[in-house]
Amino acid sequence: MELAFLAYVVVMSIVLCIFMYVDKSRARNHEWRISEKSLFTLAILGGACGGVLGMYLFRHKTKHSSFAFGFPLIAAIQVFIVVRAFNLF
Repeated sequence: MELAFLAYVVVMSIVLCIFMYVDKSRARNHEWRISEKSLFTLAILGGACGGVLGMYLFRHKTKHSSFAFGFPLIAAIQVFIVVRAFNLF
């Protein structure tokens, strides 16, 4: 059960990191963008670590305080849940 949860969080993180890349490339090309609501929904559904990674890898949304503080906060909560699931402390 714990491994399935960990796999889910990893997959969601990869998905959100890819979405951050796609949104950044669309922003550069002045194309249709992925909504902030969608990005936050993916973060809350388990992809926050990938969202934080994507923010800093692609320099995307780093100046938006809701992302700069929200994604790391959600990621910390998710890391805590994963650590507790594996009884690491």
